[in-house]
Amino acid sequence: MKYSKAIASLAFTIALCYALNRGWGTAPAFGRFLSPFTGFWVNAEKPLSDKPVEGSLQLAGLQDEVTIEYDELGIPHIFANNDHDLYLAQGYVTAKDRLWQMEFQTHYAAGRLTEIVGEKALESDKYNRRMGAVYGAEKSLAGMMEDPQSKVALEAYSEGVNAYIDQLKVRTLPVEYKLLGYQPERWTPIKSALFLKNMSFVLASGTDDLRMTNILRKYGREVAEELFPNYPFEESPIIPTGTPQDFTPLPLPKAPADFVGTGSMKASTERDKGIGSNNWAVSGSKSASGLPLLANDPHLTLSLPSIWYQMQLVGPNVNVYGATMPGTPNVISGFNKDIAWGVTNVGADIVDWYEVKFKDAKMNEYWHDGQWKKITKRPERYIMKNGDVVLDTVLFTHHGPIVYLDNEKPFKKNIPTGHALRWIAHDKSQELTTFYQLNRAKNYDDYVKALSFYAAPAQNFVFASNQDDIALWVNGKFPLKAKLQGKYILDGTDKMADWQGFIPHAHNPHVKNPARGFVSSANQSSTDPTYPYYINWEFAPSQRGRRINQRLESMSKITVDSLRALQNDNYNLKAAGILDKLISLVKAPTAKQAKAIKVLQTWNKQNDVAEIAPTIFETWSNLLYESIWKDEFAYDENIPMKYPSLDKTIQLIKQEPTAKWFDNVNTKNKVETLEELASTSLTATLDSLTKWQKADMGDTWAWANYKSTDIKHLIPGLDAFSKMNVNIGGGTGIVNATTERTGPSWRMIIQLGKNNAVKGYGVIPGGQSGNPGSPHYDDMIETWRQGKLNELLFLQNKNEKSARIKKTIKLTK
Repeated sequence: MKYSKAIASLAFTIALCYALNRGWGTAPAFGRFLSPFTGFWVNAEKPLSDKPVEGSLQLAGLQDEVTIEYDELGIPHIFANNDHDLYLAQGYVTAKDRLWQMEFQTHYAAGRLTEIVGEKALESDKYNRRMGAVYGAEKSLAGMMEDPQSKVALEAYSEGVNAYIDQLKVRTLPVEYKLLGYQPERWTPIKSALFLKNMSFVLASGTDDLRMTNILRKYGREVAEELFPNYPFEESPIIPTGTPQDFTPLPLPKAPADFVGTGSMKASTERDKGIGSNNWAVSGSKSASGLPLLANDPHLTLSLPSIWYQMQLVGPNVNVYGATMPGTPNVISGFNKDIAWGVTNVGADIVDWYEVKFKDAKMNEYWHDGQWKKITKRPERYIMKNGDVVLDTVLFTHHGPIVYLDNEKPFKKNIPTGHALRWIAHDKSQELTTFYQLNRAKNYDDYVKALSFYAAPAQNFVFASNQDDIALWVNGKFPLKAKLQGKYILDGTDKMADWQGFIPHAHNPHVKNPARGFVSSANQSSTDPTYPYYINWEFAPSQRGRRINQRLESMSKITVDSLRALQNDNYNLKAAGILDKLISLVKAPTAKQAKAIKVLQTWNKQNDVAEIAPTIFETWSNLLYESIWKDEFAYDENIPMKYPSLDKTIQLIKQEPTAKWFDNVNTKNKVETLEELASTSLTATLDSLTKWQKADMGDTWAWANYKSTDIKHLIPGLDAFSKMNVNIGGGTGIVNATTERTGPSWRMIIQLGKNNAVKGYGVIPGGQSGNPGSPHYDDMIETWRQGKLNELLFLQNKNEKSARIKKTIKLTK
């Protein structure tokens, strides 16, 4: 009996060890992950000592010695004697802190997640490849490698990443590799190109063409243009109205014939308008120092590891500090001793869809410009985690890939089937040249030259220099199109619907040293309607841009601290403009409504953490918006249509309170009024909030509690490595645009100065390290949450002493 129990116990132990040390389907080998010798326990890191430490490390490939100084936040300051070593060291230290993030994101962009998580990622992978992410990255890489300096940077960066990978053992792998059960592969320049292409996906792959065409079909052009105007009734454009043009415009192409399409129109979802960014610069005439200040806070998905990685790069003819993107060389948003720059997304219309007419079911030819043309076929191969292979073929016209055929179901619902995609991100480009030159720029002319190489995703580049110049360029490679060409689906057979060239870079919207003493952008309309070219017909709502411009207009003797306060501004301009009108529409409030209205009337319009009024207002305005438009624009899930904008809705409420759109077309023998919708949606608001908290109106309805901002790990569901329910104000349309999942991913303010007297301040909502076991994984979140900034340590040379330096590493060949 004893022997049988012992044998059974031994057999169970052997079976358990076997089970834990192999993967099962997409599940990892948890034995290796939990092992005390090789598991995640090994990844714990000690805090940096108060006493500075020094060390040395030999790296193959270096041409000379490199010094890396780490400050108290784990931010590296790299000193090299040539570009090759500078970027090799950048790749090495970035990989040391963020390797898994870099590889996971490039696997995603390359459509290779099936190799990590298996078949469940297949449709996502197919979507990325069919959208042409790899195709575009290959084109971009070809363009970047044509610049000798970018070629050196890309190749050296890859060498540095691989130097770190070569040092790894199974026990020292980043924890996510252990959790998911795979190992890193060699880094190559195409991965850096894929990373940049993924940013184009994030910022420029949204499209409303399909849903606008459905509106055109149902309601006709007059209604479509009335409800979806090409310029908002309230706006403060990025390039100030009245800015003189310093170029002679090219004639616009002739507009193609109207086209409503005949192909399949699958369901779609609207791109997120809540993600935005802010930047501005003020001239010396408005600053306390007498020289410009510049601020930037790009708003993206909040994640751990953080999107940005702070770094100082010092080499021949360069000393630059700022935010880098793990996976690509150079500083993306930052400063040197002479200039500073920052970016926000333009939201340009550089994605168009063309309905394709095939010759026959073989789909080898398509009709264009009066002739049959050959389809190009690109084979794609997907490798599953278990080794299985899935083959696919993507069809290309001269416009670009046919992402989904009519008999296929799109992975993302904003993709029309049977249509070819024309996207600027598929073209050859040289974005790395832009950042290489910006890192070394000394003045306005250098800045403009650097921007001339930039294509996508289109960005508003703000600029300031210690020569007291400020500027802003709406920058990218913009197609030369007829006005509104691309607002609707285009006819793929019509040559006149093709892109007819590109707007010359010198004609991109721009302004230098405006009389008002500041420049700014918040994703709003790039220009007023007098600009001669078409950039887009719709941009982000105007509230953030208008609020920023109002504040900057009234400010004088501006300091870093006053700009920091503006970055954290929680004022709700939407509420300021519409709340009194909404309250006036509730003619006979119930007791519960009256109590809520009193709270709203005494509200200071600040979306602060403890306020309950923004919870009521935002829920009420959203429900009212839905009740106005849902009956006409969501009547059939198979015919998706875009809702009219917030701006148009406010205009109707204020100026056309009897408009027909307030009636619910689904109710017979009854005509609803705006007053009824306002009252019923307020009641629904209070009922839903009471149900949410299981309590009547009170402190539990606080805005931060309702909004519930989460900074999540890149692996979905990994809450243990996430920062949940961050207690912070802000919201959609607020300058502090912190929402449930998005917000300021990098806050930076630069005070320009003469004779190396520049000062920088910044923070990211996370930390330098991507290792959850590191003290620098999320050590900046609380500073970020409180709206504070860290002073950035901008060293002049490797011999400069600072008490903030905690570790020095010498890299030798």
